[in-house]
Amino acid sequence: MQISELGEFALIDRLTKDVQLHNASTVKGIGDDCAIVDTTQSAGRALLTTDLLLEGIHFDLVYTPMQHLGYKAAMVNISDVYAMGGTPRQMLVSVAVDRRITVEALDDFYAGLRLACERHHVDIVGGDTSSTLTGMVISITVMGDAPTDEVVCRSGAKDTDLVCVSGNLGAAYLGLQLLEREKAIYFDQLRQQPQGTQLPFEPDFAGKEYLLERILKPEARRDVIENLKKTGIHPTSMIDISDGLSSELLHICKASGCGCRIFEERIPIDYQTASTAEEFNMNVYTCALNGGEDYELLFTVPLADHQRIAEIEDVKVIGHITRQDLGTLLVTRDGGEFELKAQGWQHNS
Repeated sequence: MQISELGEFALIDRLTKDVQLHNASTVKGIGDDCAIVDTTQSAGRALLTTDLLLEGIHFDLVYTPMQHLGYKAAMVNISDVYAMGGTPRQMLVSVAVDRRITVEALDDFYAGLRLACERHHVDIVGGDTSSTLTGMVISITVMGDAPTDEVVCRSGAKDTDLVCVSGNLGAAYLGLQLLEREKAIYFDQLRQQPQGTQLPFEPDFAGKEYLLERILKPEARRDVIENLKKTGIHPTSMIDISDGLSSELLHICKASGCGCRIFEERIPIDYQTASTAEEFNMNVYTCALNGGEDYELLFTVPLADHQRIAEIEDVKVIGHITRQDLGTLLVTRDGGEFELKAQGWQHNS
């Protein structure tokens, strides 16, 4: 069904009819000119974050299912709130689409959004829909909160602090390489087919399911935040890894006025990531350092917390903070030292 057949107001009703509220601080959700949020429900600080996702830059509809896109769009923002030590509460969703996008496709997109919000107890409280001539545009804003003494910024890292990371790195970047490879093969075959003929095509993703999940359906690390609180560890700085380990660590060092030393051999790498990097003739640690979209948490903790950090599942110590004059260094397996560079995540363009 074309969106024009349904109309904007009927479309909004259709997309939001199954939205349920999870937070006591949400007084009024969808249905008025503004949502109503009771900020007195939290005794701490409000946290606000927003992201803009553009088709052709941040996502490719050739290989991104709409439900996965909705889920990921929500996670991008939810992860930011966790990276500040907070709890996400409310979400505003605005979407602009062109005539290619059907009502059913938007149903799938919102199904992904709702699933993400249900899993992380976030209320969708409003937004907007519009038409566009330049591809799909997604804008999401999330509001959260944290007790005043639990908010974590990028600026608190101190000399001798341990540098820690959750999960493993580089998988999303290699997942993207797989998708781009199969897309190129598909279009190459399409060009060779007689015009108007049906093209059967089965992409080759056998044994690479984990990598595809990491790029198409990332998961914000609420579990890490909960485990840190349970063990009484308060990070001195924290950031989520959306642009690559190297870029994010440099953000922390710049904001905190410090340096760092991280060790290549300690960077956590999944087996599928390593084997696929070899297949593409890439250095897997370069993928981990300069890839992105992992949405893991990078944080620092006092040296005194070393034993307690070791007890937290799926968190690894990869280095330590130093004085600013000692630089921001990567120590390789053979003992060489190289300055970290903020090459960062290169979105499709």
